[in-house]
Amino acid sequence: MTKCSMLLIATLALLPVPAHADGPVKQGVAEAQAAKAADRAEILAMAGNYKVRFDMQETTPWQAGYVPLERKISGGNEVVRVIEDTPDHIALQHLLVVEHDGKTQVIKHWRQDWDYQPTRVLVYAGQGKWVWEVVPERMRAGRWSQTVYQVDDSPRYAGWGQFETQAGIRRWRSNWTWRPLARRDAVRHPVYDRYYAINRQQPTPTGWVHWQDNTKMGVKDGKVVPIVQESVLNSYERFGGYDVKAADDYWARTRDYWAAVRAAWTRVADTKGGIAIQEEPETGTVISGRLLAIADEIRSDKTTTAAGTAEAIALIDGRTTRID
Repeated sequence: MTKCSMLLIATLALLPVPAHADGPVKQGVAEAQAAKAADRAEILAMAGNYKVRFDMQETTPWQAGYVPLERKISGGNEVVRVIEDTPDHIALQHLLVVEHDGKTQVIKHWRQDWDYQPTRVLVYAGQGKWVWEVVPERMRAGRWSQTVYQVDDSPRYAGWGQFETQAGIRRWRSNWTWRPLARRDAVRHPVYDRYYAINRQQPTPTGWVHWQDNTKMGVKDGKVVPIVQESVLNSYERFGGYDVKAADDYWARTRDYWAAVRAAWTRVADTKGGIAIQEEPETGTVISGRLLAIADEIRSDKTTTAAGTAEAIALIDGRTTRID
């Protein structure tokens, strides 16, 4: 071996080993317990009261002739609450608080569920269909799945990944995931009909950010092809200068109903091989509007939790079909 070769090997040995997000996580028992505790703290810290900024921009077109949309920035006030918390599972419910004509309106928003060392995740499999996907056994240790649900608690997308620190910044990053179109895109009936994406969440000094790298995909000549790249950055800045109590009051009146709705969707997914239900661009699932309306009726005492729950369960059972 030449002196140059020996010098090169010695130099490479001193370089940091690159972090492979898709490689197995190897930890001792004490190290794994400490990492899990740190991960749980990061997830729970996402709860709070926030001013949110939604920054969306199509960037690189992957098809000749496609013109990316102009950048769109919006925002609002959002309350995030911990609604389930066990050692291996955490659920965070988002509630938008909107002022309209001098009145406060609470809109049930998305939900994110976190599960430690998952064996399977409920993934998007095409229009109106979500199926169970096994997480490879060697990829479970030390990892968390994040499943995101729509406003009616039907699924939206799921992925798994690990919390890690890079460049002094702690983050969780998903594997590649398929996702249905967001309402903002679906209502335009664009040339793409799904996203292939990586999802990342990380704390900031004043809150946290949710970053999405979305490849918008569509069918061309019978094949699913990339149409355009999109970058989405949702920034959550801690802020309580709005009617936070309205969100908490809404949840206090409707949480038992929504717990039953969550349980119904879970039962369907477990017994029907996943979830299959018709969707509409404007509303998501075809029963979304009614499920949300029932919650409003319970909140305003127009119906009881028991009656509303019975109707919701019947809707979920009746409009979902078995996945072959």
